[in-house]
Parts: sequence; structure tokens; C-alpha cells
Amino acid sequence: MNSYRSFNRRKQAARPTPQPVPTVPVNEPATLLGYIEHIVFRSDETGYTVCSVVPDGSRDAVPLVGNFAALWEGERIRAEGIWTRHKTHGFQFKADKIECQVPTSLDGIERYLASGLIKGVGKVYAKRLVKYFGDKTLHVIEHESARLREVPGIGPSRREEIKESWKAQRAVREIMIFLHGHGVGAAHALRIYKQYGPDAIAVVKRNPYQLGREVWGIGFKSADRIAANIGIPRDSELRAQAGVVHLIESQSDEGHCHCPRSDLISEAANLLEIPAAKIEEALDVGIRQTDLVEEHGHIYPARLYRAETGIAHHLVRLSRAPLAGAPIDVDRAIAWAQDRMKIQFDPHQAAALANTLRNKVSIITGGPGVGKTTIIRALVDIFTRRRMHVILAAPTGRAAKRMEEATGFKAATVHRLLKYQPHSGSFLHGPEDPIPGDVFIFDEASMIDTPLMNSLLAALPGPAQFLLVGDIDQLPSVGPGNVLNDLIASGVIPATRLETIFRQGDRSWIVVNAHHINNGEFIEIPPRDPDHPADFFFVECETPENVIERMLTLLTQRIPAKFGLDPRTDIQVLSPMRRNQLGAANLNTVLQDALNPEGTAIERFGRRFRTGDRVLQIRNNYDKDVFNGDIGRIKGIDTEQQVMVIDFDKRLVNYDFSELDELDLAYACSIHKSQGSEYPAVLIVLTTQHYKLLQRNLIYTGITRGRKLVGIIGSSKALRIAIHNNTVQARRTGLRARLIAAFNRPA
Repeated sequence: MNSYRSFNRRKQAARPTPQPVPTVPVNEPATLLGYIEHIVFRSDETGYTVCSVVPDGSRDAVPLVGNFAALWEGERIRAEGIWTRHKTHGFQFKADKIECQVPTSLDGIERYLASGLIKGVGKVYAKRLVKYFGDKTLHVIEHESARLREVPGIGPSRREEIKESWKAQRAVREIMIFLHGHGVGAAHALRIYKQYGPDAIAVVKRNPYQLGREVWGIGFKSADRIAANIGIPRDSELRAQAGVVHLIESQSDEGHCHCPRSDLISEAANLLEIPAAKIEEALDVGIRQTDLVEEHGHIYPARLYRAETGIAHHLVRLSRAPLAGAPIDVDRAIAWAQDRMKIQFDPHQAAALANTLRNKVSIITGGPGVGKTTIIRALVDIFTRRRMHVILAAPTGRAAKRMEEATGFKAATVHRLLKYQPHSGSFLHGPEDPIPGDVFIFDEASMIDTPLMNSLLAALPGPAQFLLVGDIDQLPSVGPGNVLNDLIASGVIPATRLETIFRQGDRSWIVVNAHHINNGEFIEIPPRDPDHPADFFFVECETPENVIERMLTLLTQRIPAKFGLDPRTDIQVLSPMRRNQLGAANLNTVLQDALNPEGTAIERFGRRFRTGDRVLQIRNNYDKDVFNGDIGRIKGIDTEQQVMVIDFDKRLVNYDFSELDELDLAYACSIHKSQGSEYPAVLIVLTTQHYKLLQRNLIYTGITRGRKLVGIIGSSKALRIAIHNNTVQARRTGLRARLIAAFNRPA
């Protein structure tokens, strides 16, 4: 099964039963007059719509299909097109033009209002409004909204909500029609309206490239399509500047902080199909306007240049500032920690502790099972014993929670620690208002990208001690830069690598095989023991269909029976990529149908969400205090208020339906998205379908996400390819050289 077939089954099941129209000529121009009874399917991206229409003078609905910007149930339409005979669905009207009219019949008005179009008006209030105001209902909403309070149950807040929603939907409809007319899907019309208000269309006409910079989900290609349709010349300065910015931001999306000037000019000229001289001019304008920075023939986005120089500056500042308190007797402190924890540190662990206690800034790195968490616990004990204020943090909510569970000490995400201020678009804590604290310990440091590291360091007080803990063999950060690797490679920050494996008292095959893979060795297959099943297994499968079949059997039957794990909450499926049959997107559809087939559902942005679904936040939303990688569960879907309620670790967050493009299903996710998270059980699907992404650090990262159980389902050939491929694309950063220069500069 794949997502296309699954979608088609849902769509076909929901289609209205086609009615025969024997008197209408097929494939000849025709007109259909009637009202929309039901929207069966609509693509937010393309506008493709399947709906049932009741023609004037008939009680039976007929199917209508076509690409339309905005249609709602209850509307009267005048459609121009042709009647066709579909081999499966019989007669249907294929429209290429539709004129919509506000409904005038009482039934049409009620259906129109009950369609979810207006917040605050569901089926109940639609019926009440039409019963009270009759055919004047829509006139009252638009022109006499104060009268809405005459209807039982409508108070001041609901009346205001209905009024504003009516106003917004009319404006959004105009935007949707405008965008659709210029070849762009209308999925983000409400976001555009929220960003620019009544001036939205004027802004788009003046500079459509502004959308690519300021509206989430709209990229350069969409903006460029609008620009071409409204007549902006292909060789305009506006287009050249937007193309340059797009390309350099695309480079940062791939992890790079800068791009060679010559490469940027060549790529932009090819992309935009305009002379290189025009690109040169646009590039120079960007540099003069300080949006871009050129250094040694390389072009930086100004924000990343400032972030790199800021990291170097703040690390020097922290390293050279005096400690607030008296120095620690390192040997006594280590001996005290060993006695308190009833353990004996190995030489690497003792060196890591000494390194941290003696230096203002330090790093600890190492793979799974080598004692990183043990060192953090020891440091927390030592520093709190000296009455020092210790701050623990990690890049993601799950990593922070795991850190808290392991140490018994409160931990926060980096974003929450810095305290984002929505009104100013900046963090509360910074150079002028540092975070109160004496010792700062940050776990999963390989995930911290260049801009976030700069913001973090800028917010640390000078006397503080600062420790980064992470695994440099994992995938680098999703955002630009390779900060932990650059810090260690520079040699200016004292770093200790832990190598001795400790988590083997119960023979953890997860740890053993993670280290095998990291060393370029094939995995060990644990011996079968029905009474004591191992925490690692490999299932050989060749075809995608077999992989999916075995995955479902393991998820729904074998793992719950043997390990007592709940497949809806405890087991995470991981894939190297998002697309194709064994990509995370299709696997999510398959798993949703298997694990959560019932419940209130809504489709938005090409995804179907149901109450009870596990969902993943895919961008930072500072206003909601929810960040990229956070996982929650849908608690409720209110179609009347157009709100979805999601539980993120017992914190309920509301999402407007227009914001659901920030979410994805989370039964399966890419290994990149799993960084910083740890799950009770992990199932990794792996075949040669994933050939382009089969790399050692990717598989290593996936395996180290599992705490109690890790399984790989796929082909041993694909696994061998991944283990032997240790070629990692180097990220273009200037941080290493910047650090060396800064630390060698006299104080």
C-alpha cells in the first residue's frame, strides 16, 4: 500500500454517487447552474476540487470536478465546462470556469454557514441564525453584526468572532482567487492575509518576492511565478536581488554558512536565466545594503556572518573572564563525587571531570554508553555542593526531559532558557540581560546551529563556566554550521573524548552495534533467546511491500507482546528520507490507518489529522513556545472554531486550521528530525531505495535514538552500503579559522 492508493480509496469512498444525465451531450460545451451540496475533496496546494452539486430543478446531486481557488458548501454556482463520462464514476461535470454567488435560499444559507467557513458558527448556530434572521442572515452578519446578540447563545465575544471571521474570509477569498489566477496554490492565503491585512494584494503586486522572505511556507519559485504573471521583467533588478538571496539562503538550508562568490553568480545566472553582469550588480547592492557580507571571496548572509564572529568573540570573553568564586580542588572534588556516587571513574571520565572543573569553557564528546550522563551527574553534585547555581539545557524538549530524568535536576530547552519575546522578535536574555547562573551545561550540543549558539553564548554572564556535551559522530545540526565539530577542530577549547563503553552490564546490543557502525564494522546479530529477547534485531526484507508488511506486524503484534510497549506512544519508525514509498510521509499514512483509523478528522495541506494522532512540529513557533522537533498528541478538533488542540507534554496548545502546515504526523519521521530525541523503541526502515542518503553517521544517529529496543527492517546490502560510506559533505563555515584567530589575538 502507498499513500497515493490510500488517498484514492478515501477519495473514491467519499465521492457522491453519480446520477445519470442521459439528455446532456458528452464532451460539448455546457453550463451547470445549482448549489454546492458537499465538498468531497479539495487540494490546498493545487485547488483541485471534487464536489457534489444539486442542479436547479433537480433533487439529485451530480459530481463536479476542476481547479478552483475557493468554493464553499451552500454557495450557488454557474459553472462552464463539459459533461464527461468517467469509466468508474459515470457522468461528471468537468468545469473550467465557475462564478460563485452568495446563497439566497434558507437551506443554502444554513449549509453555507455550517460548512466551517466562519469561526464561531457551526451547525447549531447556523440553524439558529437562519431561523432568527431568515434570508437576511448574511446581510445582518456583514452590515448589522450588533444584532447577532439577539440570537440565544451569542454573546459579545462570539459576536465579535463571527464578525471578524466573516471579514477575514472575504479578504482571504480575494487573495485565494488572486493567487489562483497567477498559478499559485491558495494554501497560504490566510497566512498572507494575517501578515499584511487588507493591503495583502497590494503588497503582492508591488513585490511578490517579499512573500518568500516574510511568509512561512512560500518559497522563491512561487513568488517568481506570481512576479512573471503580474508582469515583472525577468531581468529586473528586483528579481535578480531576490534570486541571489534565495540561493544563498538555500545554501544555509544545506548547512553552509557562506558560498564562493563565483559559484553564487554562476548558479544565479543559470537559475534566473539572466546575464551574470546583472547578478554581479544585484550582489553588490546586497552587500552595500548590508544584507550580505563578502569576506575573502565568499558571500555570507549578514545574520550568519554576525553569528560566527559573535561565537568567537563570546568564547574568548568567557574564557578570559575571571571566575566568580574560589578555584575548586579538582582531586578532592573527583574523590568526593566517586564516594557519593559509589563508582570509580575510568581515566577518560576523570580527565573529563578535571577538564571541566579547571576551565571556564570545555567540551565532552563520545558515543552512547560511554558515561557522558554520569559525568553530568557528578558535575551537578560537585557544583551544587559548592552552592553554585547550575543551569542544564538541551536543544529540544525531549533531550531536556531526558537530561532532567537522568540527573534529577531541572533542565530546559535553549529557546525557553533564552526567553523569546514575540513583540520584538528577539530573546529576552542577551549581553545586556544575561541569564542568571554560575555553571551552564548543554547536552546534545551537535544539534546547536550557528545562530542559536551565538544567541546562547551572548546571554551567558562573564564569570560563568560553560560545558558542551555531545556526540560529534552524529549528524550535524539541521540549521547552518557545524559548531561542535568546529569548536573541537579549532583546538582552542579544552575537549575530552570518552571512549570506554560502560553500558554493557546487561549486554546492550544497541550500544555494541552503535559502536560497530561508528567504527565501520557490520552489526552483530544477537543470539535468539525467547526468555530474554535482545534489545536489538535485524529483519531481512527486500521489497518495500514486504518491509511495510513486517513493520506493521512488529508494531501491532510482536513488540507489544514481547516488550509491553504501546505502538501509539512508545515506538518510533525512522526512515533515511521523507519521500518515496518507504519515506516518512507515506509511512505516516500507512501507520495512521493501522494505529489510529477512527476519530474526528480534518484534511489540510495534503495531510489528514485525526484526534489521537501523534504529531511533530516542523518549525520553531516562538509565539506558541513550540519548537522544531517537539512531539505532541492531538487532543481535540473543533470544526466550528477551526481549532486543533495538541498536548505537548501536558501543555495544551491551540492551532488554527490555517497553521496546520507547521505540523506533520509523527508515527514515522526522518532520522534527521529525530536528532536530540530518544524513544523507548525505534524501528529503522532501510533499503537501497534510500541509496542517496545511505551514510554511516545517518544510521549511527538512528540507532542511538533507541533506549530499550532498536530494530532494522530492510536489506543487509543497504546497511553495508551505509556503514562503508563515511563520506560526509563538508559544510562551508569560517568558524574554525575565526576561533583560532580570536584566541591567538592578544587580550
